[in-house]
Amino acid sequence: MSTLVSVIVPCYNMERYVKQTLHSILASRYDNFEVIVVDDGSTDNSAAIVEEIAASDKRIKLIKQANAGVSAARNNAIRHSKGVYILPVDADDLISDDFISRASSLLDSDHQIKAVGARGEFFGERTGEWHTAPFSLERLAMRNMIPVSAMYRRSDYDTTTGYNEQFPFREDWDFWLSLFSNGGKYEKLDIVGLKYRVTSGSKRVADRQRKRELIDTLNKRHSDFFAKYLGGPLHYHRSWSRLINRFRKETIVGSFNNWEAGEVIHSGRNIVRVAGINVIKSFGKPRFLKALMYGFFRKSKARRSYEYALLLGNITPQPIAYREVKIFGVLRESYYVSRKSECSHIIKQLINDTQFPNRENILRRLGRFTANLHNRGIYHNDYSAGNILFSESGMEIIDLNRLRFFRHISISKGYRQFERLPFEPAALEIIKEAYKEARKLNK
Repeated sequence: MSTLVSVIVPCYNMERYVKQTLHSILASRYDNFEVIVVDDGSTDNSAAIVEEIAASDKRIKLIKQANAGVSAARNNAIRHSKGVYILPVDADDLISDDFISRASSLLDSDHQIKAVGARGEFFGERTGEWHTAPFSLERLAMRNMIPVSAMYRRSDYDTTTGYNEQFPFREDWDFWLSLFSNGGKYEKLDIVGLKYRVTSGSKRVADRQRKRELIDTLNKRHSDFFAKYLGGPLHYHRSWSRLINRFRKETIVGSFNNWEAGEVIHSGRNIVRVAGINVIKSFGKPRFLKALMYGFFRKSKARRSYEYALLLGNITPQPIAYREVKIFGVLRESYYVSRKSECSHIIKQLINDTQFPNRENILRRLGRFTANLHNRGIYHNDYSAGNILFSESGMEIIDLNRLRFFRHISISKGYRQFERLPFEPAALEIIKEAYKEARKLNK
């Protein structure tokens, strides 16, 4: 008996087209297939049309779900499928009557083949053949040449995380990168087996506007694939990726590799994430002249933060690693990772709350802490209320790339350190008094 094929059809508001799509599938000359349609919360008559056709053909099964997107619909359909082979078909597209038989025959014949597609034609608001580059894993790293309606093994699907439900656009390319992560072949049948409907509201048209977002996401999810076949990440100028990566230098000091992990707790020019016991700071991409300077003449903010933390010891969170990426010697990316501070408060809380418990003692501790920094020749050019942390027993500084080191720090320069701390005059006097005492100065 021939191998069971599961044709999966995600459907959202396709009442105008889904009947034609299902009829094209049911016209297949293959003798062993099922059709799993997932209605993705349609607000039109799509589900009723599918139910009507399914009533006369038991090969069709309808599943309904709340609207969750095409990726979730495909994954749901596959969970309910029984086939050895999977064929996705969108609810406005068509397949030829011999595609299923020819594709399944190829998969039967060679287990090195991961997917089988066919020549495709556009119809609707665009006509003509969809011309794609010949398949290779190197080309797949730069662009997708495999149609969404290509047949593959369910067992290979199960080695992936499925279609990406968090970022469901160009999800087919994302999926193929996962499917081919360990190699394999793609075969394209020399028949017009697939017909793709194009309308003004087509997802294929809308997706073109999100190129940068797409590439950033793919780099996070498939860094190993790109490293293997492109020598580094996929770049916005995709065709230039391999050449650019030849002149790309990545430096990692310390032991860390998950640079984009964690929950974002601050998003501005710099992005700060917390991932478990670690804090990851991604510095904003500098403008060209500064990027040139950081590339050739000055240490990057990430490197300074790491090296300064090693010098400071226990008055700053423990440094873990830093990472720099330079292209043609120019700094493009930089990250700094430290342990999450055990200090649970920031000085800003003392400024906003004059009734903060034990406030006067904390102010005195701040004065002594600052004096100890200055006695060591350490001066923070951004000594602000958000960059000083404290707890019941300790005090720490962060944002270390703004540190400067001197042989001697004068009293007047030391007092200027408090200018960015907008305390009331009485609080500033307490801080300065403790500061003077700790520096062994007379009143």
